[in-house]
Amino acid sequence: MNPAVAFIIEDDPKLGKVYETVVQQNGYQPEMIQFGNEALRELTSHTPSLILLDIHLPYVSGAEILAYIRSSPRLAHIPVIILTADVIVAKALEARGECVVTKSFGISKLRKLLTSFQLIPVPTNV
Repeated sequence: MNPAVAFIIEDDPKLGKVYETVVQQNGYQPEMIQFGNEALRELTSHTPSLILLDIHLPYVSGAEILAYIRSSPRLAHIPVIILTADVIVAKALEARGECVVTKSFGISKLRKLLTSFQLIPVPTNV
């Protein structure tokens, strides 16, 4: 079994680095992805255990990526933590039952969220 992989789909390298550190501290192997089109490409062939998803991404939006994830039988069960600075978007997504964190949050909130998810190792044949 491979370690539990967390995709961090974030176009801001500084924020991505912070998320990467927190994800590692919580037992996940982080995989950074900066562009929406790269995220879609990775998701067509890989199944992470957790996804941190920025909504405002270049090339393909986080909303489109989320729709792809939720429509895929292979990916629909994966916990997605949506990251956004847009409070209106956050409220709309929370109403749909998504786990949303506004980017003005503290790292302690992200740590608490990550510990609420059970680590699920990815089988080596995925």
